[in-house]
Amino acid sequence: MLFVARQNAFTRDAWLGEFRATLALGWPMVLTNLAQIALTTTDVIVVGRLGPSSLAAATLGVNLYFGLLIFAIGLVTATSPMMAEAIGRGHRVVRDVRRTFRQGMWSAVIVAIPAWALLWHTDKVLLALGQEPQLAADAHLFMHELQWGFLPALGFITLRSFVTALERPIWAMVVTVAAILFNIVANWALVFGHLGLPALGLRGSGLATMLSNTFMFLGLVVVVLADRQFRRFHLFGRWWRPDWPRFLTLWRLGLPIGATMALEITLFNAAVFVMGQFGTAAIAAHSIAIQIAAASFMVPLGLGQAATVRVGLAHGAGLRDDITRAGWTAFAMAMVFMATMSVVLMAFPKVLIGAFIDVTDPANAPVAEMAALFLLWAAIFQLADGAQVVGAGMLRGLQDTRVPMLYAAFGYWGCGMPLSLLFAFKFGYGGVGIWVGLASGLAVVAVLMIRRWMRRDRLGLVPTG
Repeated sequence: MLFVARQNAFTRDAWLGEFRATLALGWPMVLTNLAQIALTTTDVIVVGRLGPSSLAAATLGVNLYFGLLIFAIGLVTATSPMMAEAIGRGHRVVRDVRRTFRQGMWSAVIVAIPAWALLWHTDKVLLALGQEPQLAADAHLFMHELQWGFLPALGFITLRSFVTALERPIWAMVVTVAAILFNIVANWALVFGHLGLPALGLRGSGLATMLSNTFMFLGLVVVVLADRQFRRFHLFGRWWRPDWPRFLTLWRLGLPIGATMALEITLFNAAVFVMGQFGTAAIAAHSIAIQIAAASFMVPLGLGQAATVRVGLAHGAGLRDDITRAGWTAFAMAMVFMATMSVVLMAFPKVLIGAFIDVTDPANAPVAEMAALFLLWAAIFQLADGAQVVGAGMLRGLQDTRVPMLYAAFGYWGCGMPLSLLFAFKFGYGGVGIWVGLASGLAVVAVLMIRRWMRRDRLGLVPTG
């Protein structure tokens, strides 16, 4: 009986210890993600003051931009589990982490070049997707400024993977918060023409966000060069030296991660383009609802990133019980938060929508009414959204990325998009039907991800010792 009591105490203490470790690692990552989404949210709020047409054009441009950026972020995010495993293994840590970081930065440059080439022709891409010519032309002007922030954004993500693997993510948070303040001032000055600068409208918003991405990258470069614990890795030393086996490993892990993330974001991007068939008001309402849902999503995303690191550290050290605790702790924390957010979205839609448009203005009534309907469905899929992203993060800690990619393809595009089109057009639900399909796709992926995590021992994804 005494042995059982001690074993239970040890188990309870171990779970509490994992909760504290995940919370300590996760909250700066959550705030960093919230701060990053705040950059584009600031753009939407500012551009929304220019009118529904400008808001719709910016939304189309941002969705095209993020469709490419999210894939690239997924690619370089492979540096996170690779660095965490090297640290957990405890052998030749400095060399392995430095080489992984170097190949991550090489990959960022390689993927940025074709992205720039495509974004340079934003108007042609949007016209090919059936968008209105004036909206495509306005989005083109916006994108010609924003697109140059693509590479700095990837550089920041790679640096963030480094500081997070060392379990010191707070520096990324500090830099990102500073970038938000910079972005607010830059938007105010460049969009409306303050501080002696010309009023550039949409172009000014794109330029402000590009400068903010550059600010984040350079800010974190300064941190890793100045901090003693980071400086010992000499991240930028011998930049020209290749490590082809590591480069190929990064792409083997990163391409499925990028594809998984891109499959989800392109589902939502495609929803925007389909929403364009229902008019400018529908696009504006969707933009507001998706920004609110995205802000909520940043919390489980951060917990999923924390799970990747915690599971990766335990995986590198070969500790099976620690892998279990790391995964389920992050999952439980995400579910509690998303359940709370579901209630908030259903209870206070007008308050949330009012942050983006004046809900008392009769001219905005169609947008506000549609956004409230969309938020209802966002509330419904909160738990599924949190479960799928944390589940993916848990599996990435085990460097399991290929099968989750297939799950994402099936759930998002095999189920989600067909159901969106079916409910929107066949059953006549319009924009609401699109959100029904989105919720269904997320639910399918969530079930598949968690099922695979629960079968990790049987599938040989964890150490056997």
